[in-house]
This record gives sequence, structure tokens and C-alpha cells, in this order.
Amino acid sequence: MRAGNGGKIVNGSSARKPHRLSIVIPAAGDAVPLEETLVSVLENRPPDCEVIAVHGCDYADPWGIGDEVRLLRAPRRTNIVGCINLGIAAASGRVIHVLAAGWRGTDGWTDQPVEAIASGRADVVVPLGVAADDHDRAVSAGIRHTAGGRRVSLTRASAGDSGRPTCPELEAGFWSAEMLAAIGAGFATACGPDLADADAAAAVACAGGTVMLEPSSRVIVGPPRRRARAFRAGLHAERLFWRSLPGTSPVRGLVLHAGEWLRDLAGSAPLGTLPMLLGRLAALVQFGSCMRRAALLRALRAQAAAVGPEAAPHRERTIRIDGPHPRLAEPKRQEPLPPLRRSA
Repeated sequence: MRAGNGGKIVNGSSARKPHRLSIVIPAAGDAVPLEETLVSVLENRPPDCEVIAVHGCDYADPWGIGDEVRLLRAPRRTNIVGCINLGIAAASGRVIHVLAAGWRGTDGWTDQPVEAIASGRADVVVPLGVAADDHDRAVSAGIRHTAGGRRVSLTRASAGDSGRPTCPELEAGFWSAEMLAAIGAGFATACGPDLADADAAAAVACAGGTVMLEPSSRVIVGPPRRRARAFRAGLHAERLFWRSLPGTSPVRGLVLHAGEWLRDLAGSAPLGTLPMLLGRLAALVQFGSCMRRAALLRALRAQAAAVGPEAAPHRERTIRIDGPHPRLAEPKRQEPLPPLRRSA
């Protein structure tokens, strides 16, 4: 592994000048995927870059990479969204790249996305996710968030085949630090890990952000995360819709959302239909919790409209901080896993 410029955290921030790029590696599960991602990042590490690994698992650093990577221990029971937010809070880069444990970088995968954001051509860049056994076979090209509150995974590199992405997948994306600050200093936990990226997509759209797919940036897709069960899936899906509604036409959104109810209830039949319905009804009872989010989206839309599209993406942004993030719960303690074999 190449030696890098390690950093120490002083009062929660880097003591050095800001980097061009911060790579945040969230690891809410075990240590093996974390080490796979670390090896790929350090083998292909770009210049002027800091690497921050936020782990909710027991990781003893058997390779002694503390001088190359900032290792942050997340509280118990922190999920991937919480780990990402901790990494973003510690990052000093003008561009922040999220690369989840189990996903791997390839040679030069950060070059074009960082240049696109640094030059102002994009606020958010979606890398192309490729299969582990064939780096020419695209299996992920970001996500699309619809007006009805649906998250659609895109699997084709061609915009004509699957539509242009409105956001990267939660596990892998390049973000302007300015954009992340404008939409809420990270990802919201209200919609769970499965829909946190779609929730962010709605805010980026309201802010007038430019999202670009970069096929030359290739990341090897990791194993899929365990999806939420029917009740939580319904709860989070309903929250996503109401949190995103201020960013679209209300009438059109409500019509499309009725179709999403029918689609999800049919898709979860027979055993999951009732839990899915109960989850959506529970979210309706909590409707008031979306009011602050609605105000933020309306403010972002008003600001984007006032600045005008001709000024994007070099427009100035007003960063709104509604309040501190809720304290994260601590992750379950796990047994230490054997260290990675010396293959790098």
C-alpha cells in the first residue's frame, strides 16, 4: 500500500488545509468488506485526497494504516446512513466521495468526477457500477426518484435505456461539499437506508443541482444490503413521498402516489400486504414530522428560482441548518473477524 498523507482530527475537524477530495467509506457491518474497499482505495489512491473509514464494527487495524486512513468508530447500532453522515462531518474535501464497504474503486475512478465538480459542470456525479467478474458489464447507473415517491434503480449506462439518474446510489457517489451542506449536511435517516438516496434526490432537484452520469468512473459493486421488511418498507416509502411532495406538482404527485400504493400492496401480497399498509398508515399519522423538511425544500426551490438556471452551478448557496442531527444509537457489538490476507 502506498504511503499517503494521513490526518489527525482536532476538535472534530482536520488540522490541515481542505483537500481536493475526501473519500468516505461507511462500514456498518463486518470488517471483511471494509478491508476489501480499503485495499482498492489505497492501491488506486488519487493525489490530494483524504480517506475516512467510519466503522460500526470492531476493527483492530491489523495493517497499521492509521497514518493513511482516518478510522472513526461509530456508536453502537449505527446504520450505513449514520456512518456516512459521521464521515461527511469529519471530511474537509471540496468533493466528497461515498464508497461503501464492499464496493471497490478502480484505476482513475475519481479523476473525471472530481474534475466535473471542481469545474462547475456538475454538483453530483454518478459513477458506473460494474460487475466484479466483468468490469465492462454495467449493473448500476444511479437511481431515479419519481413524483409519485418511487425509487427506481437504473442498471444501464445509456440514458436512453433507463432514463437519466437523479441521484447516485447511497453506496457510491460524488458530491460537492457545498451541495451536501445546502440539502441538510448529509443524508436524512427518516426514510431508512433503502430510500435515503431518493430522499436526497428530491432535495438536489429542488436546489437546482446538476446530476451527471460519468461512465469513465467505474466502481465494482458490492453485495446487496438486506432490505427492510414490509412494515418499515411501507413506513419509509410513505415518508419519502410526503417529504418530497413540495418539490413537485401536488396534483400530479398525488395521482401517481395512488398508483404506488396499489403497486406496492400488490407486490407485497399475500403475507406482506397488511404490514405494508400499516406502515404507510403509520407514516400518515406522523405527517407533521415532514413539515420542517417541506419548509427546507420550498426554501431551496425559491433560492434556485431567484438565482436562475443561467447561473448554475456557480451560484451561491445559503446553507440552512435546521438543528443538530439526532444522536445516533450505538451498533451491536460483533466478534472481531480475522484480518485481511496480505494480497496488496
